[in-house]
Amino acid sequence: MKAHKLRRPIFTFLYLFMITGPAIAQQTGIIYPQANKTDVTDNYHGTIVADPYRWLEDDNSPETKAWVKAENVVTNAYLDKIPFHGAVKKRLEELWNYPKIGTPYKKGDYYYFFKNDGLQNQAVLYRQKSLTGTPEVFIDPNKFSDAGTVALGSLSFSKDAKYVAYQIAKAGSDWQQAFIMDVESKQLLKDSIDWIKFSGISWRKDGFYYSRYDKPTEESKLSKKNEFHKVYYHRLGSSQEQDELIYQDKEHPLRNLGVEATEDERFLILHESEGTSGNQLSYWDLQDPAQKEFKLLVKGFEFEPNVIDNDGDKLLLITNEGAPNYKVELVDPKNPSSRKLIIPEQKEVLQGVSTAGKRLFATYLKDASSRVAQYNYDGKLDWQIALPGIGTASGFAATAKDKEFFYSFTSFVAPATIYKYDIATGKSSLFAKTEVKFRQEDYETKQLFFTSKDGTKVPVFLSYKKGLKLNGQNPVLLYGYGGFNIPMTPGFSVSNLFFMEQGGIYAVVSLRGGSEYGEAWHKAGMLEKKQNVFDDFIGAAEFLVSSKYTSPSKLAIRGGSNGGLLVGACMTQRPDLFKVALPAVGVMDMLRFQNFTIGWAWVTEFGTSAKADQFPYLYKYSPLHNLKAGTQYPATLITTADHDDRVVPAHSFKFAATLQAANAGTNPTLIRIETQAGHGAGKPTSKLIDESADIWAFTMYNLGMSIK
Repeated sequence: MKAHKLRRPIFTFLYLFMITGPAIAQQTGIIYPQANKTDVTDNYHGTIVADPYRWLEDDNSPETKAWVKAENVVTNAYLDKIPFHGAVKKRLEELWNYPKIGTPYKKGDYYYFFKNDGLQNQAVLYRQKSLTGTPEVFIDPNKFSDAGTVALGSLSFSKDAKYVAYQIAKAGSDWQQAFIMDVESKQLLKDSIDWIKFSGISWRKDGFYYSRYDKPTEESKLSKKNEFHKVYYHRLGSSQEQDELIYQDKEHPLRNLGVEATEDERFLILHESEGTSGNQLSYWDLQDPAQKEFKLLVKGFEFEPNVIDNDGDKLLLITNEGAPNYKVELVDPKNPSSRKLIIPEQKEVLQGVSTAGKRLFATYLKDASSRVAQYNYDGKLDWQIALPGIGTASGFAATAKDKEFFYSFTSFVAPATIYKYDIATGKSSLFAKTEVKFRQEDYETKQLFFTSKDGTKVPVFLSYKKGLKLNGQNPVLLYGYGGFNIPMTPGFSVSNLFFMEQGGIYAVVSLRGGSEYGEAWHKAGMLEKKQNVFDDFIGAAEFLVSSKYTSPSKLAIRGGSNGGLLVGACMTQRPDLFKVALPAVGVMDMLRFQNFTIGWAWVTEFGTSAKADQFPYLYKYSPLHNLKAGTQYPATLITTADHDDRVVPAHSFKFAATLQAANAGTNPTLIRIETQAGHGAGKPTSKLIDESADIWAFTMYNLGMSIK
């Protein structure tokens, strides 16, 4: 879009709507808050597009706050009238109430692990001297706030394990604050680091590297575009004002930056990105006295290179350059074009490579299920690691000195099981098994393949209680994501288990746009090919109907973030195919997403309305702009949160207001707006249960189910 000035209303409102006014369709039995339409339009390359609810983008205005409050009143009143709503919540609490133990890892003299006793709002970090020792609380995030809305983010131990730096996030925001603790005494240092965002912490010597933005205003911190990322070095015992600026790029305000030190602290690796795809890498050999600044290692931003580790004066690199399924190379940083192939590209896509005990652990996906291989640094295969079956394995990482570590394995119908792994022998032994209050043997998962609109074979996982009948009457929850090179792999959820327990089928589609089959699969679902993702999801629904698993009156669809966009696009393209739609924290306005917080980084995935050749396809599928008045839409429960500064709630606000005005059918079109919560990370257990109870009660009620 060219730099046209937006047309503003030529008058000022005290309130832009009347709370008591009916908005639409009295036949629904619901009186929605009426949102006033204002005369705002944009000119996109000659196409005039109205944006009547632009005022809802201002989350600080009294008008928006009043609308949010009124919408929640309507939604809560509807949910409260569902006869089995209370029973749903009670059963979810019962299922949720089991000990959840994270994968242990060793730092210094201690083993560390997270544990949630059952219904604690936040998992607690424990430590113990030996595997049979008595655990003690190390960090308890539940003490950060009374309501459990302050969560522990990433944490990083110093190389000597004497200190740990940990980040906290308040109310689900992406903004982080870092603190440093003395490991032995568990006493906090006076150091405090503010306004960290999209950054880890990497230790070197007596301090660490981190990335941050300049301090925003209180009014703009949850919505303003994030610009001018900077990398700093913080030395222990100093104030943040004394931190050393390591790197900034004044010519490219929309780049994310990060610096990591290799484990032996010889190299600093500078990572730069202009979006969610494509990296540029630079290095600094700290043992080379002649090098005084970062030097280019891999020019960006066409491919996805990342440094795994160094092997002496060389760097191990994972990249998809010339290898859509990724490979590993050894690179001489002083001559970056000189590369030695260590692990060649395979038929299965290489998802990542980690290190432990001076070995490489390569994780592959075969039809969206984990495969793991152990190599030495020369690329010689030690062995394929034997895994329990179809599922997702994670945690293959430790220090160069470690001889063992722990990893977890999970599936759709099995909670995480933890194994201890011996690096020298490749043997796994059971360490801890999670016990949930259900009979695992009563459930099963199978993977099927269907043909999408353009002939592409696409996999879908189906999980359900055994004894399923193909009579077309089974309730189905169809879930997908389809973007940003992120795979949908098997994972356990007590919330989804509840739906299966009630006779439902939980279906997950491995859509194009993800990384299930490498970069080619990703590129087939991005930019001008994004429609393939929606076609795959619609194709999965049609396949389940034609195969007699379900029918449109028994079919619900769900997705969050990019998956919320997925649900929004599919319910507007095929409103007849679904009975229930559950878009969560979705990107609904495809013409303006780049104007808020980190939205600009998604341009590499979606494109931008600012470009004349990309605007048409964005406009064609943008959920907000494809709602048509007089259409019967599925029963819809939109979910978002007031502190979501990843996908700002304005997307959901505008979509809800437009949907309520457009819907001609009797299906409810509601929005649930959580308070003191964000995009999803760190949400306390109490809020997770409340949200799940609302979503499942709404879904079951509108699918004609009753609780068992």
